[in-house]
Amino acid sequence: MLSPNARGAMLMMASMAAFTINDAFVKRTLDTLPLFQVISIRGAMATTLIFLMAWRVGALDFRLPRRDWTLIVLRSTCEIGATYFFLTALSYMPLANVSAVLQVLPLTVTLGAALFFGEQIGWRRTLAIGVGFCGVMLILQPGTDAFNIYALYALAAVLCVTLRDLTTRRMSGQVPSLTVTLIASTTVFVSATAASFTAPWVAMDLWQLALIAGAACFIIGGYHFSVAVMRVGEVSFVAPFRYTSLLWALLLGWAIFGDWPGPLTMLGAAVVVTSGMFMFYRERVVSESE
Repeated sequence: MLSPNARGAMLMMASMAAFTINDAFVKRTLDTLPLFQVISIRGAMATTLIFLMAWRVGALDFRLPRRDWTLIVLRSTCEIGATYFFLTALSYMPLANVSAVLQVLPLTVTLGAALFFGEQIGWRRTLAIGVGFCGVMLILQPGTDAFNIYALYALAAVLCVTLRDLTTRRMSGQVPSLTVTLIASTTVFVSATAASFTAPWVAMDLWQLALIAGAACFIIGGYHFSVAVMRVGEVSFVAPFRYTSLLWALLLGWAIFGDWPGPLTMLGAAVVVTSGMFMFYRERVVSESE
């Protein structure tokens, strides 16, 4: 039987793979279809499948404490923001570049836990977070022709996902992961559908529908695993496996879109990943000494 840490690591890697493959499918459709139309159709498919999964395993339990409902509403709001900002950035930026920005998430979650939950991180991990943010600046390259407004959208997505993950950590253990997943998927679907009517819908062919259906299947895994992973194992052990998403983004960005990041972007990604790995190492050292 796998240990909690091993299960957490596998869940994190599965979550990153699912989200990144979904991102690649969605990015391919955004060349010809409006953003909100794609999110709406994907959301309808994903929400239906998640509902059937939750119903089959008996996870449709909405009799939750008021505190958990407040956290679920906040988490779902963050999910809406993260979806919009991330996919908008993805429409105009290479897949690997956007993914590289999101590698700062372990650092921002740690910083958020210190600011909002009073967790002690020490000067070494604080320095690692600062160095990681410098790496993000190398990726975005503000002040150059490579920088545009959509880089700020990627940063806004980081903020939303950080708040989402911190909110998930505060939920009680009695909240079923599939219930949280279903509510998040439903709120994103409803919001995108309402927004999609601000512009005419575009006719789709079978290939575009197949891509959206594939994205829906993978986003289900991403939703579910992202909830479950925050509730299994030690965060300091599990969180570094988030960096596997960058490997998927590099591979898919090259294979599907013919994109490969420039030297500064690769250097910035390396700085962010190294900072995150050092921070997790220090976290383990501190926890073992207590």
